[in-house]
Amino acid sequence: MTWHPAARKQTGEKEMERASIIGLDLAKQVFQVHGISKDGRKAFSRKLKRAELHAFFKEQKACIVAMEATSGSHFWGREIEKLGHTPRLIHAQYVKPFVKRQKSDALDAEAIAVAAAQAGMRFVPVKSTEQQAIITLMRARTLFIRQRTSSINALRGLLGEFGFVVPSRTTNIVKLAQLLDTEEKRVPEPARTVLRDVYQHIEAVNRQIANMERLIDEQIKLDTAIQRLMTIPGVGKITAATICASVIDPALFKSARHFSSWLGITPRSFSSGGKQIFGRISKRGNAEIRKLLVLGAFPVVSAARRNGSPQPWLQSLVQRKPYKRAAVAVANKTARIAWALLAKGGSIIPTGEAWIGSQYNGFSASHSITLTQGNQALLVQIVKEVEQQADGNVARFCGHSHRQT
Repeated sequence: MTWHPAARKQTGEKEMERASIIGLDLAKQVFQVHGISKDGRKAFSRKLKRAELHAFFKEQKACIVAMEATSGSHFWGREIEKLGHTPRLIHAQYVKPFVKRQKSDALDAEAIAVAAAQAGMRFVPVKSTEQQAIITLMRARTLFIRQRTSSINALRGLLGEFGFVVPSRTTNIVKLAQLLDTEEKRVPEPARTVLRDVYQHIEAVNRQIANMERLIDEQIKLDTAIQRLMTIPGVGKITAATICASVIDPALFKSARHFSSWLGITPRSFSSGGKQIFGRISKRGNAEIRKLLVLGAFPVVSAARRNGSPQPWLQSLVQRKPYKRAAVAVANKTARIAWALLAKGGSIIPTGEAWIGSQYNGFSASHSITLTQGNQALLVQIVKEVEQQADGNVARFCGHSHRQT
């Protein structure tokens, strides 16, 4: 039955008014709503078409509208908030325990409403259109990098059948194109034409990636938070922009450890009976930021191994732990510093000055560095080397789809 405002008389205005929480099961065309009262009783449950959804919530009194944090949820969260309601986005894993037996839209909407009524439930904040624009830019860039890597691997494999082999780096793809032009007799004309088309496709994708990075640079100039995060060793423009776009309000995290746990970069806990057992990192939460932080930590560890570090904790870490494990530990600490800069302000290295300044506190305020003539030159060398390698390391590793962190 099509819903319209006059349907309030058929369903009963009292039921519509007493709903304090409405669970909304999102879809493309047909939506399901389930209202519950303050005492937890069912107020109503019905289907709505996409064109009817706006009018339905416009007739409702201000209440909590809960949805799963899925595709389109941030859009509907903004739209519902404009109508005077309070949107609440819930991760799907927190809704699943409240689903009753079989799977249906009505049961899903009911489970969402019941989950939203639970004390201590964790909600996902609604992103603004500007934040979603940056995330869209980052995801599109990742998509093009994967397409470029796939095309390069295909070109290398096809040319390998004719005996052309070059070192495996993105920059070496130009050598394959040069060999294709100089060694025309080794490749028949039909294959040569197709391989040149593949190379032209790679060049076109490179231009798209360069254009997206130009847009990212323009966004960095307008966002001081991204600039402050880029002062952290091992954090480049891609990592900083992704963190700022994904973290809506750093105050939602109680501490820096809660933020790193949200990224899935803290050890999993298997504790019982007073015994605490910690395993590998949980790898839950935002996988993209976690990957970028780990990739950015690799040059930090490499520089500390090669040149030493003025910080005792980092020098001890690279001496005791394997390379990749040390990188994960550095990424964990970097995440906590990023949260501190977002929540409390400040920067690691003073902006607009040289790489070294009196306010440079290393990776953490608790591990401050006393600048002397002995370690100043070393610190300058390490910071410059890390900044030069971080973005290149991320760009290079993001393209390897089979070796992503």
